[in-house]
Amino acid sequence: MDYFVVSLLNGVIYGLLLFMVSAGLTLIFGMMGILNFAHASFYMLGAYFAYAMQPFLGFWLSVIVATILVGLVGVVAERYFLRPVHKYGHAHELLLTFGLSFIIAEFIKLFFGNFPVNYRIPASLSFSAFQIGPSTYPFYRLLIGAVAVGMFVLIYLLLTHTRVGIIVRAAIHRPGMVEALGHDVPVVFMAVFGVGAALAGLAGAVAGAFYTTSPNMAIELGVMVFVVVVIGGLGSLEGALLASLLIGLITSFSVGVDYSLASLLALVGLGSWAQEVGGLLTLKLSSLSGTIPYALMLLILLVRPYGLLGERE
Repeated sequence: MDYFVVSLLNGVIYGLLLFMVSAGLTLIFGMMGILNFAHASFYMLGAYFAYAMQPFLGFWLSVIVATILVGLVGVVAERYFLRPVHKYGHAHELLLTFGLSFIIAEFIKLFFGNFPVNYRIPASLSFSAFQIGPSTYPFYRLLIGAVAVGMFVLIYLLLTHTRVGIIVRAAIHRPGMVEALGHDVPVVFMAVFGVGAALAGLAGAVAGAFYTTSPNMAIELGVMVFVVVVIGGLGSLEGALLASLLIGLITSFSVGVDYSLASLLALVGLGSWAQEVGGLLTLKLSSLSGTIPYALMLLILLVRPYGLLGERE
């Protein structure tokens, strides 16, 4: 029972962290059709900015300032890098953001070194929320989940219940009409890109204090974020949340499962045959936990190419 509760909580929190990063990418693609390969780099920038400012501003103020700074970096990237190549199509955008991710990583290594930094949770937040069996569950994990839930609620309300959301959603489908009504569509796109980058920066600033902050953190999470966006449906915020939670739970529970196909075949008297065959039949599910999300993505692409909650073209 303790294993189930801990795995459930860890899976939900990890899934909400994935959503915090993928929400901005989903927002950017839904509006602008840009699959931003540098998005996870904005997540990394948020962690390093907060780490650099924490000794001077304190934890919470450094998180806020880091989020704003990453948003400004996103605005500059859209205005001076992406906008000039937008007319050449998606291939140029993908190559540009791919190169931008390497540039950001090299700048991080230049200023902070090619090793993890000591970005830690402040003492005021480093305590246990409750006890599960012989172990305790850290409060900060729950805080990460609360920030992610708050982010989803704010974005959803902003897009569906405000004038700004109406303009943003209208610019997706009828940019000419929005421009005729007096709104500057390129500025709207630039603002959306900046907000998407800021959301990733917020995720990095909050989660970097709990997980490892290193130059490899963008690579470690970046691929999984794209898996989330594909499974949830490109451009679907609700789909990104659903896919994030699904991947988080699957990953969390599968890590502790030491059964294999051979174990299941042994129940029907085929265990010795499975042991003789070997190979994949004897691999434990825990050793395959890292590949399950990618297998799920392949399955979704085959069965439902537009994602779980994506719109059919």
